[in-house]
Amino acid sequence: MSSHHPQVPPNGRTARRPRRGGRLAALALPFTVAGVLAASVSTAHAAPAPAREDRRGGSATCRGEGVDPVARVRYAADIVIDAPLSTVWKLQTDVARWPSWQPPVLTAKRLDPGPLRKGSRFRWTTPAPPTVPADVMTITSTVGQLKPGSCLLWRGPAVGEGARIDEGVHLWTFTKVGGGVRVHTEETWTGAQVDADVPNSTRLLGEGLEAWLRDLKATAEARSGHPRG
Repeated sequence: MSSHHPQVPPNGRTARRPRRGGRLAALALPFTVAGVLAASVSTAHAAPAPAREDRRGGSATCRGEGVDPVARVRYAADIVIDAPLSTVWKLQTDVARWPSWQPPVLTAKRLDPGPLRKGSRFRWTTPAPPTVPADVMTITSTVGQLKPGSCLLWRGPAVGEGARIDEGVHLWTFTKVGGGVRVHTEETWTGAQVDADVPNSTRLLGEGLEAWLRDLKATAEARSGHPRG
């Protein structure tokens, strides 16, 4: 999933003890890896995708493969980063170091050696929302497509105690533009829990993706010496 940080809506059970908030969304599985809890989806610093792409899944692909075309929970967003493409790509694909610049990613581990490539697998964790019993969501992601410096797609489930996203599919594309690099991301979630409350699931997914983009932008620009206000 995404990022990656996937968070799921309440499932009717009461949390057993307080815990810190997590980034909503990230599958990052491919979920949205996750991010910080936010009151609403923030678009500051981000260039939102057109309405059709933003809610209906868009037409972006990586080597012909995109997000789930029939998933009910989906979100897309864009941001321009004032940094070299090599810097942005390195940050995004060096999975084991995600926790160093994404607070919502608690742990991240590659399950195979070598550079990230099609078929690579990685496992990462992110805090579950305080409204579900799980303390942590564990995401096992598999790279479905990858084109160096251009695009990346991964997919997989996010599982916690009493919470589950059956599959998150997370797509990223990277395009050089006059101001640096335009990063486009799309993610879909499927599963009984997320489908039970599509509006709230979509909100959580959107918050996570927007937070991931902000973290990526801030870190890449700081490392390249071109932070933007």
